Amino acid sequence: MAMAMASGVCHSLIAGEKGLLSSRNCTSFGGSPSVVRVLRTKGRLSLVAVNIPKATSPTAVEEGSSRIDSVPTPKVIIDLDSDPDSTIVEITFGDRLGALLDTMRSLKNLGLNVVKANVYLDSSGKHNKFSITKASTGRKVDDPELLEAIRLTIINNLLEYHPESSSMLAMGAAFGIEPPKEQIDVDIATHVNIYDDGPTRSLLVVDTADRPGLLVDLVKIITDINVTVQSGEFDTEGLLAKAKFHVSYRDEAIRKPLQLVLANSLRYYLKRPTTEEASF
Repeated sequence: MAMAMASGVCHSLIAGEKGLLSSRNCTSFGGSPSVVRVLRTKGRLSLVAVNIPKATSPTAVEEGSSRIDSVPTPKVIIDLDSDPDSTIVEITFGDRLGALLDTMRSLKNLGLNVVKANVYLDSSGKHNKFSITKASTGRKVDDPELLEAIRLTIINNLLEYHPESSSMLAMGAAFGIEPPKEQIDVDIATHVNIYDDGPTRSLLVVDTADRPGLLVDLVKIITDINVTVQSGEFDTEGLLAKAKFHVSYRDEAIRKPLQLVLANSLRYYLKRPTTEEASF
């Protein structure tokens, strides 16, 4: 199933309240304020970052657990390839995560259904996997803005219930109890590669420093040069993000000249995320 990628998606998650028709807190738990709100303005989903009090204790974690050993790398995977009927979300934070009932409730607050949930263990830790669909249609989630809202909601929950994760997440610099010790150089971290993936599509792989709104920005850059995103996977691993998108141009694999244009466009915009369009 092809992803419904809108070319006019928002660039920034920082917005004011002007023009707000309705709002809801997508990550509110037990009355606590959240990092990200999902707003619906003129029928369109957008994200707004809001100020919240920083967590005061690294032991105030979800389901009452506390740990003092080394902090594992948090991972959030959003997978649109594995299941034709639902979007798969996988969350890993060593062996620290519980049943994540609060996370499931917050996903429902975004207008989603968790149709299946399971847990498995391996050498990297405990993996919590959810199969989610839109509550209004029963179909998988493929809208980039809603996918980004899901990602930021999960990251916000990690910061809220596992505040020790803030030193391992890009959003921890603004909203966590401890900013990341390591600063990622976006010029060094950004890599763009395009591979052949059959006669009708190509595989685009992007590695870069994570930041709020990244998934939305990637899709906009791609669709602005008339390349279609068919499906893919978006991984957040600590301070880094990795996107793997199946892309095509007029239902064919992307040829070398367009590959060069796409790769250069992504490198340019990812390395200059604050550049204003009006300056060109």
